[in-house]
Amino acid sequence: MRRKTPLAPVGHMLESAVLALSYVEGMSKDDFVADRRTRQAVVMNLLIIGEMAGRLARDHNEFCAKYPDAPWLKMTSMRNRIAHGYFELDLDIVWDTVNYSLPELIAFLEPIHKELLRQDSRC
Repeated sequence: MRRKTPLAPVGHMLESAVLALSYVEGMSKDDFVADRRTRQAVVMNLLIIGEMAGRLARDHNEFCAKYPDAPWLKMTSMRNRIAHGYFELDLDIVWDTVNYSLPELIAFLEPIHKELLRQDSRC
């Protein structure tokens, strides 16, 4: 049996960030607010990101400790806000998260994901 690694959660986070960002490409904030389907797709991916950040913190503490500047807690907190207060979501915060935080998260996760893939291929 293969040992658990942070590869899967990091991969899911990266994929979800890329997808969420792609959903709003070319949209204005007003377009986003008016488009329920896009809002729900984006929010679902933010939920996945937060869920995976929580999984990393729970199952791969040593991995998270290697990246103390990563916003693990913020991602988990966003997930909790979405999961427990969906109808009270602040769409300004969601919009800003997608457009400002996700590009930074993608840039942060891409090299980590590549390194984890490289390590995994050696096992």
